[in-house]
Amino acid sequence: MKVDLTLEQIHAIVEPRSTRGTTTEPFRGIASLTAAGPGDLSFLGNPKYKGEVATSRASIVLLPPDFVAEPQANQWLLFVENPSVALARICARIEQQLWPKPAPGIHATAHVAAGAKVAPSATIGPLCVIEAGATVGERTHLQAQAFVGRDAIIGDDCWLMPGVILAAECVLKNRVRLQPGVVIGSDGFGYEFVGGRHSKVPQVGQVVIDDDVEIGANSTLDRARFSRTSVGEGTKIDNLVQIAHNVVIGRHCMICAQVGISGSTTLEDYVVIGGQAGLAGHITVGRGSKIDGQSAVNADLEPGSFVKGSPCLPYQLEQRVNVLRRKLPDLFKRVGAIEEQIAANAN
Repeated sequence: MKVDLTLEQIHAIVEPRSTRGTTTEPFRGIASLTAAGPGDLSFLGNPKYKGEVATSRASIVLLPPDFVAEPQANQWLLFVENPSVALARICARIEQQLWPKPAPGIHATAHVAAGAKVAPSATIGPLCVIEAGATVGERTHLQAQAFVGRDAIIGDDCWLMPGVILAAECVLKNRVRLQPGVVIGSDGFGYEFVGGRHSKVPQVGQVVIDDDVEIGANSTLDRARFSRTSVGEGTKIDNLVQIAHNVVIGRHCMICAQVGISGSTTLEDYVVIGGQAGLAGHITVGRGSKIDGQSAVNADLEPGSFVKGSPCLPYQLEQRVNVLRRKLPDLFKRVGAIEEQIAANAN
């Protein structure tokens, strides 16, 4: 990582409440508290690691405002409201330096069909394909080999990374970010068993992605059988997630890697789903619910639910069941011994 940020710029970005110490080392990179060396910036984002602050060799350390610490020699401590958020702001500036957007325009190897509309401020990268009737908004960036289907719509300030597919008539609103290999608008998995064969049910709906959504690499959102599959404003979806036809996802949800959501399920706002969880179809997960990793959800959840397990149970109950489950082998041995004793006494 080659970056160019001065100490003055770092101070302006994080806006610390106070500082202690000073350093003459130029900023060279970011590292954990234990791995950092001279020139590195580190942070305390989890109280679990507070014991590592005193021995860290980092030249710059972001700390919570109430943390008590004295700087080492040639070390600068910045006390900020939220160290993790402050680091994110620094990383955003680094991102701009490492991967600046190229100048607007359409690469010579891209294909833009007649009738497609591309904003003058948009950037269309090598080997992209934009089919007839599609729209690409202002300052939107399509990296290499992105595909935009017929009559699809992309709003302003979106970023489609290499290999993204936005199928026909699907919609991205503003500031949507799609990581490499995302597929929006593949056919829903719909079949009827007729005459001894699985007969395909046409999937003629669309997918609509609202503002400020980010979707991780190689995730897939199927188009609706009819109407729409939709993702609400501000929702973040991790890598390798499968979202089936006619799923409705609310605002500001968090969906971790390898989650599978079956057709016609609804997630209300602020739902959090841990990795590898699976949700059955035609259910509703209430607002603010949390689903632990690898859980199986096969019925509606009330708002504010916190569940775990397969099939899922309320989190604390599942924790108790797990404790008892570990005792089952000994319990069976004890029951067997009791049965043998009863049989011996009967004789």
